[in-house]
Amino acid sequence: MSNADIALMAHLMRRAGFGATRDELEAAVAKGYEATVEELLHPGDPQDLPQDIIRRYHTEQAELRLSDGAAANWMYRMITTQNPLEEKLALFWHSLFATGYVKLNQANALLNQIQMFRTYGLGNYATLLVELSRDPAMIIWLDNNDNHKEAINENYGRELLELFSMGIGNYTEQDIKECARAFTGWTLGNAEYMSTRASRDSIWPYSRINWHFQYRDHDHDDGEKTFLGETGNFNGQDIVEIIARQEATARFVSTRLFQFFAADEVDEDGETVIEEMMKSYFDSGYEIRSVLRTLFNSDYFKSEKARWARVKGPVELVIGAVRMAGSYREPTPGIEQVARQAVYMGQGLLQPPSVEGWHEGIEWVDSGALVERINFVAHELANVQNPGVRRIIDRLAGENGGTFTPEELVDRCLDLVGPVEVSDDTKAALIEYAGLQGDVSLANSDEGDESEQRVAGLLSLAAATREYQLA
Repeated sequence: MSNADIALMAHLMRRAGFGATRDELEAAVAKGYEATVEELLHPGDPQDLPQDIIRRYHTEQAELRLSDGAAANWMYRMITTQNPLEEKLALFWHSLFATGYVKLNQANALLNQIQMFRTYGLGNYATLLVELSRDPAMIIWLDNNDNHKEAINENYGRELLELFSMGIGNYTEQDIKECARAFTGWTLGNAEYMSTRASRDSIWPYSRINWHFQYRDHDHDDGEKTFLGETGNFNGQDIVEIIARQEATARFVSTRLFQFFAADEVDEDGETVIEEMMKSYFDSGYEIRSVLRTLFNSDYFKSEKARWARVKGPVELVIGAVRMAGSYREPTPGIEQVARQAVYMGQGLLQPPSVEGWHEGIEWVDSGALVERINFVAHELANVQNPGVRRIIDRLAGENGGTFTPEELVDRCLDLVGPVEVSDDTKAALIEYAGLQGDVSLANSDEGDESEQRVAGLLSLAAATREYQLA
């Protein structure tokens, strides 16, 4: 198979997942690009690390009420899943529909929301917005439990229009009020503990209960409403249907998906792709799967221009490095520290800074975050006992008689961790490092010996390059 095919597939897997090993890339190339896209868009059994196994080793992940254990639990899923796009898209929705632990004080409610994103995230956008509106974490986060027939609370209605669907400038203040009226009565079924266990609302007498949705007809304003130019006795589902058929919504969703999966900045060619994505949105009946299919199969997405056009977010950088290294694929002490590494880089899972989510792109990188990013990835790839690193070393040992000049070794290491394309100056620096002790021979090396450590050191330096920070 050609280097061009490998490079294109690596690009797809960086964007639609968290990167891939060379073995995974070769298997995907053998299936074909479009077939791989379809496989990503139709996730099956994730084959992730089973929860009963996790809980034997991590008692803090049994109830999942606290943020650290819950974030680590999601990390295990992202690391071990066979459905990378399913998790990458859940991460996208988590950023777009940002909901955080700081107000909920119940992490399992957030994980329930993430599971909802897995279930509905590739389907009909209107259905996803309805499920979001019924989600207990979102109801509490944006105060819809305080939105009543006789006293509306506009928080959820405002953000539904501004941040979740249409964007500023496409609705009026009156539309916000009418939207809020339509969502009165959409609340929690167990917001307060009942005095008798017969209610079966919760096993807990107070705090950190795992809420569920309840519609209260008596608290719903069923009067006539005028919303985005349409009039009727609308409820929340009617409002969502009206939102979903707006051109502004198609543009909003397509643009956000483009920026997350294709490029941080939208240029003229990007606008053309977004128009095609909007057409797919309407032609498919608002199906996100169809919108992403259009993006991934577009000439723009496959072009050289689109490659390395995004800064990796902290979570995708961390998960990509761990998956490449082959570590944490079974219950491992320190998984909470892996989750915290993303926090140190600026992205705490289940802890968005505000309802706006994270500011992405180049804003991910500052001097402090860059040090954390480089150190974490370098540490993972420098460990010759990590299964993924061993696989790279074994692969090199079986090539070229196991002996490489500094130039050859740099080329192969950059190829096997990416392929990563670096500048001439960077490549020269890597070759200089690799050449300090001459050629490298892996033919008869022992695990962890000098030759293997030299390879691991070069892998670490490759991960420290500017180019590795991009996707």
